[in-house]
Amino acid sequence: MAHSLKIDLYADGADIRDMVAARDSGIVKGFTTNPTLMRKSGISDYESFARDALKAVSGLPISFEVFADEFDEMERQAKRITTWGEGVFVKIPITNTRGHSSIDLIRRLSSAGIKLNITAILTLDQVRCVVDAVDSKVPAIVSVFAGRIADTGRDPVPLMTEAAAIVRKKPKAQLLWASPRELLNIFQADACGCHIITVTSDILKKLAMVGKSLEDLSLDTVKMFYSDAAAAGFKL
Repeated sequence: MAHSLKIDLYADGADIRDMVAARDSGIVKGFTTNPTLMRKSGISDYESFARDALKAVSGLPISFEVFADEFDEMERQAKRITTWGEGVFVKIPITNTRGHSSIDLIRRLSSAGIKLNITAILTLDQVRCVVDAVDSKVPAIVSVFAGRIADTGRDPVPLMTEAAAIVRKKPKAQLLWASPRELLNIFQADACGCHIITVTSDILKKLAMVGKSLEDLSLDTVKMFYSDAAAAGFKL
């Protein structure tokens, strides 16, 4: 991978084996997960998984999300989750399912010294509110779902560039490019001034292709089509 990149790669997932592999790669600097990824991995015991994950990441930062919809219960869960380890960030959604802002909760938790990862952000107004709410002395991650912005046909790069300027107002806050769709997003996020990008195991596997000759890649593609046709036994 290009050594000029300043951005940190965080592995996104809920498979302990993938976490160990990502940690051992030496490329990944942190981890994130969420209830959807955990459900897809068949996890039923939240805390048991979290403690196994903490062992797997060996002290690197890792984010675990609250899963309540009422703010008082989110707060209770956040205060419990933060006790699991020094590297733990508590993920708080920017709103609950009814669209009610969680900014007051974010302000309370951050002022109490809890490291937060504010998630599901898609607008600059949300970024501004979060940056205003977090304590300047407490680490926080501002997760903007750039991939979901791109899914709507909008270019996320201008928004992420402006978001990076807003986040710089708080010295302990970091901007995270969430839900990447392709390897190119790593370079885009780095150029925008993002501190972190989450990457899936599929994207991590593509890092070996960075800088590869396009002529060689063209030949590899031709060979793939040929061998797959032969393996399928196609005849005309």
